[in-house]
Amino acid sequence: MVSRAVAEEKRIIFTGHSSGGSIATLSAIWFLETCTRRGSVNQAHPFCVTFGAPLVGDHTFNHAVRREGWSQCILHFVMPVDIIPRIPLTPLSSVTEGIQAVLDWLSPHTPNFSPSGVTPTITQFYENLLRSTLSIASYEACSFMGCTSSILGTLTSFIELSPYRPCGTYLFLTSSEQLAVVTNSDAVLQLLFYCLQLDPQQQLRDAAERSLNAHWQYEPIKQIMMQEIVCVDYLGLVSSTIPGRQMSGTAVGGLELSKEAMLSLSAAGQWEKQRETNQAKLDGASCTKIREVLKSLNEYKRTCELHEVSYYDSFKLQREVHDFNANVRRLELAGLWDEIVEMLRKRELPDGFEGRQDWVSLGTMYRRLVEPLDIANYYRHSKNEDTGSYLSKGRPRRYKYTQEWHEQLQHISFGSSLESCFWAMAEELQAEIANGKTFEDVRDRVAKLESDAHGWFMSGSLGKDVFLSCSSFVIWWKTLPEKHRSASCIAKLVPW
Repeated sequence: MVSRAVAEEKRIIFTGHSSGGSIATLSAIWFLETCTRRGSVNQAHPFCVTFGAPLVGDHTFNHAVRREGWSQCILHFVMPVDIIPRIPLTPLSSVTEGIQAVLDWLSPHTPNFSPSGVTPTITQFYENLLRSTLSIASYEACSFMGCTSSILGTLTSFIELSPYRPCGTYLFLTSSEQLAVVTNSDAVLQLLFYCLQLDPQQQLRDAAERSLNAHWQYEPIKQIMMQEIVCVDYLGLVSSTIPGRQMSGTAVGGLELSKEAMLSLSAAGQWEKQRETNQAKLDGASCTKIREVLKSLNEYKRTCELHEVSYYDSFKLQREVHDFNANVRRLELAGLWDEIVEMLRKRELPDGFEGRQDWVSLGTMYRRLVEPLDIANYYRHSKNEDTGSYLSKGRPRRYKYTQEWHEQLQHISFGSSLESCFWAMAEELQAEIANGKTFEDVRDRVAKLESDAHGWFMSGSLGKDVFLSCSSFVIWWKTLPEKHRSASCIAKLVPW
C-alpha cells in the first residue's frame, strides 16, 4: 500500500498515540532514510504526527535527524502535563515496577487494572520521574549555559542519567488552546520538566493522577486541527517576555512558567543563536582561509608532478623549500579543521552543519589533498614503529569526520571512502614485506589495495601522481612477482 502511494506521488503520513506514536516516529525516520537513499524523498512527501508519544532516541539520534533536515517532518502533539512522553527520561533499570503500574493503570483490560485510583507505586514512580527529569534538565542547562564547574563533569559517574532526548518538532497544547511550537530540542527538554513542576498546595498523588489522565485528553487537539490553528513561536515569545529578567512565575503563551523555567528557555534560545553565529564566522573568514591554503597546496602538488615526482614522496623527503612551505600550510589547515571538529564535539555548531553540501565538498577536498601529507609525515618520522599503523593509531579525527560527512551525503557505506589513506595502506604493506613477510602472506591485501586504487583513480578521487614512474608505490609494486603484476587490474596504469 505504501509503495503504491509513493508511486502515485501521494503524501505518506505516519501517525499514532502513545507507544503507537513512537512506532510511527521510528517508521517515518526509516522511511525518510530509505527514500533519501533512493533519491525519492521529495516525491514521497513523508510526514509524521504523534500524540503523547514517548521519546525514542538519544542525542546522537536527534542530531542525525536534525542534520538531515527531518525535524519539520515529525510533529509531536503533547499535553503539558502528560506523563507518558517523559517516561524514557527515567532510567529503566530503577523503575521497572513503576512503569508496569502506570501501564496497568492506563490499560483497563489488564488483570492488574485498579479503578480505585492512583496507587502508591505510581505516586512513587511519578516522584522518581520528577527527580530524574530535574537532573537531566539541570545537566543540559548547565551545558548550554557554559558552566565550567568540575562537578558537572563528574555528575554522570554517580547519577544515572537517561540518554533519551526530544527529537522533532513539539507542539504543546496550552490552556488558551493555542499550540506552542518548539523546534529547539534543548528547550523541549526544559519544558518537559518545568511543565510538571508541582503547585505548592498540590498533593503528589493528585499531580500523578492528573498527569496520567492527561494522556487521554488529545481529542481537543484533533478538533483544533480541523479548524484554524494558532501556533506560537514559543522561544520567541519567551525572549520577548524576559528582557529585564525581573519576574517571578508567570504565564507565557498559556503555560505557567517559573522564573527558572523562563531563564532556562531563554538560555536555550540564546545558545541556538550562538551556534548560528559560530557557523556564520566559519562561512566567512575560516572558509576563505581554508580555500586559500588549499589553493597553495594544489600548486605545490602540480609543481611536483611537473618534475615527475609524487607530492607524497617529495613531502616525505623534505629536501626542497617548497616542501617546508607545504608543511607549514599543512599545520595551518590542521589548526583550522581541529577547531571545527572541537566545535562540533562541543555542540557549538548547528546540527545541519555536517550535512551542508559546501562544507562537505570542502572537507572532502581537504582530506584528499592534505591527508597524504599527514601520512608522509607520520612514516617519515617512523611513528608506526612506536605507535602503530596510521589507520589504527595515528589518524586524526578531522579526517574521520570529513570522511563520514562525505559518505553520509553520498549515501554510501561507512568506511568505503578511504582513498585519502591509500599511501598509509601502501606503507604498511611495504613495511610488512620488509620485515620478513612473504608476498603470499599479503597477497589478498595487495590485490584489495590494487582494486580500490583502480576504482578510486577511475572515479577521480585518487590522483595520477600515484602512478608516476618515480612514485615510491610504483617502484615497490614493480618488485612484486611478475605473474601477479601481469594480471593486476592496475597493470595498464603503471608506466613501464
